[in-house]
Amino acid sequence: RNMHTNYKVQSTITSRLANTMIQAKMVNNAKRSQHIVFDVQVPKGAFIDNFTMDVNGITFTSKIREKSEARKMYSQAKAKGKAAGIVRSNALDMENFKTEVNVPPGTRIQFELHYHEMIRRKLSSYEHVISVKPGRLAKHMEVDVRIIEPQGLRYVHVPNSLGDHFDGITTISKGEKKAHVSFKPTMAQQRKCPTCSSTAVDGNFVVQYDVNRETTGGELEIFNGYFIHFFAPENLDPLPKNILFVIDVSGSMWGLKMKQTIEAMKAILSELRAADQFSLIDFNHNVRCWRDNLVSATPAQVEDAKKYIQAIHPNGGTNINEALLRATFILNEAQNLGMLDPNSVSMIVLVSDGDPTVGELKLTTIQKNVKQSIKDEFSLFCLGIGFDVDYDFLQRIATDNRGMAQRIFGNQETSAQMKNFYNQVSTPLLKKIQFNYPQESVSDVTQSSFHNYFGGSEIVVAGKVDTDNLQHLESIVTATAANAELVMETLRDVEELDGFMKKDKYADPEFTRKLWAYLTVNQMLAERNTAPTAALKRNITKSILQMSLDHHIVTPFTAMLIENAEKDEIMLADQPKDPRRGCCPGLLSYSEESQKVLQNPLRKVFQVLCPLPPGQELACFSHLLLFCVSVDNDPHFIIHLPKSQRNICFNINSEPGKILSLVSDPGTGVVVNGQLIGAKKTENKKLNTYFGKIGFYFKAKGLKVEITTETITLKDGSYSITLTWSDTGHIIRKQLLVSMKKENNVTITVGKEMSFMVLLHRVWKNHPVNVDFLGIYIPPENQFSPAAHGLIGQFTSEPEVYIHHQRTGQAPEKPQATMEVKGNKLTVTRGLQKDYRTDRVLGTDVQCWFVHNSGKGFIDGHYKDYLVPHLYSFMKKP
Repeated sequence: RNMHTNYKVQSTITSRLANTMIQAKMVNNAKRSQHIVFDVQVPKGAFIDNFTMDVNGITFTSKIREKSEARKMYSQAKAKGKAAGIVRSNALDMENFKTEVNVPPGTRIQFELHYHEMIRRKLSSYEHVISVKPGRLAKHMEVDVRIIEPQGLRYVHVPNSLGDHFDGITTISKGEKKAHVSFKPTMAQQRKCPTCSSTAVDGNFVVQYDVNRETTGGELEIFNGYFIHFFAPENLDPLPKNILFVIDVSGSMWGLKMKQTIEAMKAILSELRAADQFSLIDFNHNVRCWRDNLVSATPAQVEDAKKYIQAIHPNGGTNINEALLRATFILNEAQNLGMLDPNSVSMIVLVSDGDPTVGELKLTTIQKNVKQSIKDEFSLFCLGIGFDVDYDFLQRIATDNRGMAQRIFGNQETSAQMKNFYNQVSTPLLKKIQFNYPQESVSDVTQSSFHNYFGGSEIVVAGKVDTDNLQHLESIVTATAANAELVMETLRDVEELDGFMKKDKYADPEFTRKLWAYLTVNQMLAERNTAPTAALKRNITKSILQMSLDHHIVTPFTAMLIENAEKDEIMLADQPKDPRRGCCPGLLSYSEESQKVLQNPLRKVFQVLCPLPPGQELACFSHLLLFCVSVDNDPHFIIHLPKSQRNICFNINSEPGKILSLVSDPGTGVVVNGQLIGAKKTENKKLNTYFGKIGFYFKAKGLKVEITTETITLKDGSYSITLTWSDTGHIIRKQLLVSMKKENNVTITVGKEMSFMVLLHRVWKNHPVNVDFLGIYIPPENQFSPAAHGLIGQFTSEPEVYIHHQRTGQAPEKPQATMEVKGNKLTVTRGLQKDYRTDRVLGTDVQCWFVHNSGKGFIDGHYKDYLVPHLYSFMKKP
């Protein structure tokens, strides 16, 4: 097995500029070649600026190149069979940088990644988050954070974010302007339990702090030809706000997402101040207003709004365009009628989990419509719920309208995340802010995105300054406060920082240049998203590219080439413009031939191992979900048991044409069955099967819905309507709603009782083996009767599961255990399956205990008991 001999994280924060280095040293101690993985998470928005790799003394270093040039070099190297690898991000709050190398026994390898970011102030503190996920025990492990803040430190706090397991291990030493945080668990302290071989270090290491603030005009720092202006005044009265909450209540919000949204909204409404005005809009394929105009946040109105929120039941499609235009109309009308306090701040908060499926569907048109309607009069803030939301669109539309967006993951923490976001934007203190500097001494001024100043946050402005002819730099900030126009001045000596910074060996002497570049590139990326013409967009792209090359950072327009000294082996670190459509991560592997000459640094041959060619990312997965269920090829079920918080997996191996009962509920008269189709040919003497057709029968309504990979058909006796996957829209019949999202999914909603989602997977039509297939999602809130059965329906009543006696399996990475369930004792194996709700292309790994022999002992009876004769047949209970 391989093991880290060293896992080290060093991070130095110099005036909010954090430079982080993650280093892993590993050795393959096995008797055979193994994959050694370096997989780290980098905060989204951070700039990767360096990566090195050392394999038995052979060093690979990095350089930044324009993306097409880098890809060309990579393509040429790959054509010659030389070094190649791809790193792709996963579009969450963290991005994954991953390299996997197949190396012979005894090989030592060291990876080292460097990135930097600006630490932002939220809720009156700075928070530095470092992902620490070594994946295995380390002989030597350390997280070392140093903070250098010339303004002086008010406090430093390290929450117990890695869990109680590590309580008391972190040390903090704090001076007036410097602090040192150290986390050094021994190998014994790293273990999950005294006899465990796995590590408990798996999460985020968080450092929180704040600085002293002496002037309301903010803090100016001038160093090495650049200035940074941190603006975060305190002790100001909040401005009154006019706020419209726009809430998506379409069918895809069913279940936990809606429950958590309701909980969060009730708490948020309670925090409205008496001087605030508000209203609510909820939308699916239609748009409803709780009130047609803004009302004062009196206790009676707030209570009535909570009752309205509580009564929401999600169903139907998603009409984002009409909902936002209705919200802007209400605010514009209130302003035109003189109903708004001149010193108040107006804003819209959009909560949504999906793309538009009804009304205007073109995202650029929606963006244009909203921009024209808002007219720079107020701000739009967007909360994107879930993993599959088009977060890029929400960011663009928010940034375009002087707001911000945040992704909220649809889980148990949704409510807390929503409230946290609201707290960041709910206390406006200043509006119409203007920064003024002496034009003859300052140039290339850039800033963090802002329109209003919110309590607990910070505005950062940076620029170049001519220090040769300047002794002092003055800043004048004008803004509108609650009761007056404010003028705030700051004067700073140009030489003031020099002595302090040059004496500290940990301080980054380039911190002002890096902060200026960080802000400038991010501002240009935002401007590019909203550029009105293609010519302007091209010019901005050129500027971003030049900045990226000048400052050696990976952006959407550059790539990092990683090569050895002889330049005959190359890898490519490439950030895609749309991570959701990226190729699979590159796996870097030594071939058998290269292993023979590994000790010779002159010639090594690498292979790229990618499970699927580009364009075929969806080719080999079929899936079926209950709560959290995944199916891969021949149906692999993952059943999530919420009470015991366990995932149990099993396979069903059957033949093409056979129909499996998924849900058979005589109590409610609901049937869900899936018909199998086969691959185009066998592989390894086995024919893979997939779900090619799914049937729904709602007996009480006399309705049937048949979904294939080509069409969606609703039948009501002799009445029938058929749509194709190229359509977007909805069908309503007897209070049953079928909502279609083009080439993506179909949602079936039955009143307030049930919802189902069917996901389409397309594969390359000329693929020699694989075929198109379907997957189905069934939420736990569906109100099935106690008589429900079927491969999924039987788990409506969760069985008692006891797993014990964990032991080493045939493969070290797949331990075995004994599971007691339904009176049976079964041998189960720990492994990984894929959940495609979070990532339709690559899927997300889900750990589960695998039950062998087609789920025997875990499912009732034998899997053949679940075969039914027709697509709409009830099954006979075993």
